[in-house]
Amino acid sequence: MLGLGADRLRADMNRLLALLFHQGVLDEQFLQLQQLQDESTPNFVSEVVNIYFHESEKLLKNLRSILMDKEFSDYKKMGIHLNQMMGSSSSIGAKRVSNVCIAFRAASEQHNRAGCLRALELLEHEYCYLKNKLHELFQIEQQRILAAGVRYPMHM
Repeated sequence: MLGLGADRLRADMNRLLALLFHQGVLDEQFLQLQQLQDESTPNFVSEVVNIYFHESEKLLKNLRSILMDKEFSDYKKMGIHLNQMMGSSSSIGAKRVSNVCIAFRAASEQHNRAGCLRALELLEHEYCYLKNKLHELFQIEQQRILAAGVRYPMHM
């Protein structure tokens, strides 16, 4: 009986990861990130991803602020924020977010404000989906770690 809960939770994690890969939300870079995690750094992936979320929130806020400016014309500044978002998204394996950044950058380079606004909406949507799913994954992982660590005393 011991460990069955942990095994079920590991299967749940694997199913969720498989779904995210199938949907193209994540790519192999996320697996490489996971391989860097070991007993000495058990929360490595969640810590890296949380830094990504913290920085991405600022970048999204800046992008929205730039686009909402009535005197908007700073496509170069927007491109800098997009490159940062794309780079950090790629580094954690956030494939769909990275792909939206590429389309967003193309609209920006064409000075297409309407295209940029549509791309921002899509970027925010993809980012929220990623954040919710990775949060779910990390919750399952924490439950699995707790379940695996539970030890019941032997009665003789």
